[in-house]
Parts: sequence; structure tokens; C-alpha cells
Amino acid sequence: MGAMSVRTESTAPHRAGFACFVGRPNAGKSTLTNALVGTKVAITSNRPQTTRHTVRGIVHRPEAQLVLVDTPGLHKPRTLLGERLNDVVRTTWSEVDVIGFCLPADQKIGPGDRYIASELADIKKTPKVAIVTKTDLVDSKTLAAQLIAIDRLGKELGIEWAEIIPVSAVGDQQVSLLADLLVPLLPEGPALYPEGDLTDEPEQVMVAELIREAALEGVRDELPHSIAVVVEEMLPREDRPADKPLLDIHANVYIERPSQKGIIIGPKGKRLKEVGTKSRKHIEALLGTPVFLDLHVKVAKDWQRDPKQLRKLGF
Repeated sequence: MGAMSVRTESTAPHRAGFACFVGRPNAGKSTLTNALVGTKVAITSNRPQTTRHTVRGIVHRPEAQLVLVDTPGLHKPRTLLGERLNDVVRTTWSEVDVIGFCLPADQKIGPGDRYIASELADIKKTPKVAIVTKTDLVDSKTLAAQLIAIDRLGKELGIEWAEIIPVSAVGDQQVSLLADLLVPLLPEGPALYPEGDLTDEPEQVMVAELIREAALEGVRDELPHSIAVVVEEMLPREDRPADKPLLDIHANVYIERPSQKGIIIGPKGKRLKEVGTKSRKHIEALLGTPVFLDLHVKVAKDWQRDPKQLRKLGF
């Protein structure tokens, strides 16, 4: 009997696909992402994503692969309530295989939630799952009331929830159940990413992006795009005890003209030091290890117009 059950398992079709979590700020989206993937990958950046979907994490299972992508544009209540959602969000929603709508258990459904829900109602084909987050913060009576409210919200707007799932990412309760319920909603197909990938952006790219973010903060008007960051190397410091690792990161901040150097470095190098401190904190949070960051500012003349430079700078 044992051999038979093994065989039926392997003939079950492998599924793979994309999911995105939506919800108003602080609905618990990144905590949920991190709990599902099992490592901290969600980096918050207030720069609107211009690339095709940023992958926030990948859940690997023997029988399935679930790729979690970011939804841009839902970060600020202003954009959320005021403007119509931009096209990028709509495209993302219609391109993913399942949408998880996060609603915190400890807050009544508000105008922000209702707005997102009414936009979701327009996306007909994509299955939608309502995820009640932060269930560890409420008693069972409050949770029951929230589940009923979400069911009612769906009926009101003509959304058929594929599932309504209460989770507590903090207590890890039901996070794997959530994955179990999302997997059947994915199309059949082979894995989209090699096993072992947790996010599809190599760490160096993410680190460079964090440094660039910090370098642009406060001088965006003066130097909107004329900064490129290249991480030359990332190496663990040798001769460190196992419990006190240190990662050496050497990175260059490239600007187009010598006159911009002073803006980046600041009086007596104060600004560059702040950029270093700030980005180092973010990098340590991302990689989960102490970092020594060595930053240099270099001039790469007119790099934006020079294909050879652009290639070197990774564009």
C-alpha cells in the first residue's frame, strides 16, 4: 500500500504561479510575506516601481511554487482614496493568478478597505482570497464578526471570495494553511524559479538600490536620476568568530559631473556619512547580518548617455 500512495503523490500535477497581497497600509502584508517565505525579504522603498513586478518572495513546495509579487501604488492612503488606481496596479492584478486581500482583524472595515474591494470587484477573472490578518490581537467573538463583515462586503460588491482565511503571521498559525489554500488556485506548470531562490533580485542589486535610495533622499530635486550605485564586492570578513560575522560591502556611488560631488558628500563629508549609516541599517535588516559599508563617490562623465558606462553600471 505504501508504494502506491507514493506513486499517486508524484502524479499530482505540479502547480506554479503568482500571487499578490493587497490591502491598506499596515494591513500586515509584508509580515505575511515574510512568514510564508520564511525569511525577511520585503524591503520597503517609497520609490514607485518602474520595473515589471518586483518579486517579494518565493514559497517552494515539492508540489508547487508560489511567487509573491509586489503591488505598487497601494502604499499611500492619498493615492489609495483620491486617485483612481494607476494602470500598473490594474495590470498586476489581472496578470497574477490569485489576489490576497489583507484585512486586519483588529480594525473594522473602513473606507480604505472598501475602496480597494470595489476596485478588486472590477477584476473579474482573477480569484480573490480574503485574508484576515493579526488574528492574535482579537478574541473569537471579534474575529467572527470580522469574518461576517468580509463575507457581507463581498456580497455587496459582487466579489466571490475563493476563501476567507484568518491568519496570524506572528504566531505562524495557519500560515502554512494559507499556502495550502492558495496553491490549488494556481495554474498547473513547472516551477518558475530555481529551488533556493527566495527573491529574484540578486542581493547585490537590492543592496545597491538601498544605497541609492538613501543617497537620493533629500537631494532628489537636485540630482533626480544622475546617481548610479554599483556594489563592487560583498565578502564575509575573514577571521571572525562564527557568532560574530561581518559582511564587508564596497560600493561606488557614480554621479555624472564633478559639481554634483559636493551635493552627495555634503559639508565635511557629513551627508555621505549619513547616507552610509542609513543604508547600512537597511542592508543589515535585509541581509540579517552586521555590515561594514565602504562608500566612495566617483564621477562617471555623462554615464546616462554612454552605452559602455551604462553596461558597466548594470543598465
